[in-house]
Parts: sequence; structure tokens; C-alpha cells
Amino acid sequence: MALFILIVLLVVAVSYLHLRGENLSYLDSHVVPRPSGEPSAEHLQVVDSLKKMTSMGGAGRKRLATLRQYMDAMSDGRELRSEFIPVNEGNLRGEWVIAPGVNSRRRVLYIHGGAWLAGSPKSHRSITNRLSEVADAAVFSLDYRLLPEHRRAEGIEDCQQAYRWLLVNGPQGPEDLDFLVVAGDSAGGNLTLSVIAWARDAALRTADAAIAFSPATDVALTSPSLTSNIASDPMLGPAFGKLTKIPLPLLWWASWFTNRIRPAEAVVSPLRGDLSGLPPVLVQVSEAEMLFDDARRYVAKAQAAGSPVVLQSWPHMVHVWQIFTPELPEANHAYDNIGEFLATVEGLTAQEAKAA
Repeated sequence: MALFILIVLLVVAVSYLHLRGENLSYLDSHVVPRPSGEPSAEHLQVVDSLKKMTSMGGAGRKRLATLRQYMDAMSDGRELRSEFIPVNEGNLRGEWVIAPGVNSRRRVLYIHGGAWLAGSPKSHRSITNRLSEVADAAVFSLDYRLLPEHRRAEGIEDCQQAYRWLLVNGPQGPEDLDFLVVAGDSAGGNLTLSVIAWARDAALRTADAAIAFSPATDVALTSPSLTSNIASDPMLGPAFGKLTKIPLPLLWWASWFTNRIRPAEAVVSPLRGDLSGLPPVLVQVSEAEMLFDDARRYVAKAQAAGSPVVLQSWPHMVHVWQIFTPELPEANHAYDNIGEFLATVEGLTAQEAKAA
């Protein structure tokens, strides 16, 4: 019996100290805002349209295939002004998204969401089209390797390779780079925050700015809103709410066995890394979604480390509502804010260059 108790205590210690890592509850010390006001009628229509996705039948590979097909059709029927140019160079896959008249020396690396399981450049064309317009830039939308066919490390490698490639390549081949943004949503927001920290540590040219829509920042799943916002999140609640009933240590061990990367490692949990010396980052999130505290905690820690990271939150919005443009007024408001953020970043850059 004594040996059994010792083994249990050892497993618990390894789970919390090695797999999970630091207790981040200290980042929850301030009052959390709660949703107020009313969403637009258009948002209610969006929520209603999501019922098809959240009620998909089937299981395993069949359900995943259905989800991928559903997501790839999300931009169908939209009037997109951009040109879409496929890229397939060795292991690098994706597409250029080029709005009329943009400057290709200004570039955006976009990393799509989809829980690392689904999504593609096609599924997120409504976002990449708008970002090309707002940023006056050529957007490279990356088609990175997904679970479960590949491990997390391979998708991360694809993001790092794309970052290096974009530093020297535009839509027409090798070209100077004047302005670089890395952006992504949800799982892609996680990869966005991971890659900007990696670029800093690798002594590469840093991005001029980064944008993260509703990012997952902690795969240890310790954020309070992962449970408190299940009922108010019409997308992630039905899809992932049941996971919250599984003891966290079991999820940490499953994650480690599957990917051979501890949840505590910054490469998969950007919140748990060094957040100093980052470029300007804009984080947009809904106060009603399960990932609200993932975003809020990341911003609080980054600001405490001296990085210029800004949080913008909306009440009631569905997860990654920015994809529902132009029909959703709140999405258009979000892009207006992105334009203002980028203008501010470039204004500061210009002042610093003048001072030097």
C-alpha cells in the first residue's frame, strides 16, 4: 500500500510540475468583464447557422472529414475581390491572397484555425481577403500539416518554414520586404504567438506586428473561462465542453503521449513562455467564449513583461466572428480596429526611424 501511495504521489507531482508547469492563477487577480449590451441581429443569424456544424453526426475520421468539408465551404458564395494564387514548393503549401493594388513588399503570414485538426487557406478566405485590403499587403495563407495525420511538431515546423520563406519571397519570387505581419485565429492564433517568439529567439528579422483572433494560448487547459463560458459559447461549447469533464492530468498525459511535447512547453503553450521583447501584438477575443481567459492571461503576462500587446474584447460574439465578414457588423468593426492598430504601429516605426 505504501508503494502504491508513493507511485500515485509521484504521478501527481510529475503531472502538475512537469507536464502542466507553473500555476498561472495569479493572472486572474483582476475583475473579469462580463458581456453587456446586445449582439446584432446578424450575429444571431450566424449563431443559428452554426447549429449544423455543432450537431454533426458520426464519429472519428468520418466526423472529421465532414467538419473539414463544412469549414472549406465557409467562404463559398462570398464576393471576394482578391486574387488567389496556389503555392506548392517542396513542403511549403498554401496560397497567396492579393487584393487589387496592394504592395507586395508588405506581407502577411496567415495561419488558419480549426483546432489543429481542420481548416485550410480556402476555409479562411473571407479573413485573408479582408486582411489583404486592410493591411495593403500580399497575404500568404499557410496550409500547414494537421492532426491526426501529422504531429503537432510538424505543423509548427511548417509555420517556421513559412516565416523564413516570407522574409525573402513575395508573390512573384524573391523580393525585398518592407513590412511583415503574422496573424492567425484560434489554433492559428496559438501558432502565430508561438512563431513570433520563435523568430525572436532565432535572431531572425522580427515581425512588425502580429494579430491573434481568439487564440488558444495554453494547451494545459487551465483558463477559468474554459468551464465558466461553456454555456455562452455557441461554437466551442457544444464541440469541446465535454472535454472539461475529463480530469486535467489525464488530458496532459494524453497530449504528451500523442505529440511528445509537454503542455508546459512554450512552443505549444505561448502563454507559458518568455513574453518579453515581442513585436506589437493585437489580440481580439469575445468575452463570452471559452478562450477568453486564454487571451486575457496572455495579454496580462506580456504587458507585465514589457511587450506592446493590446487586448480588444467584444461582448457576446461567437468564436472568431471576424470570419463572418462583411455580413456581421461586429466583424467589420474588428477590421476597422485592425487598420487603426497597424497605422499606429507604422507611425511609431516611422518616428523611431526618424529619431535614429
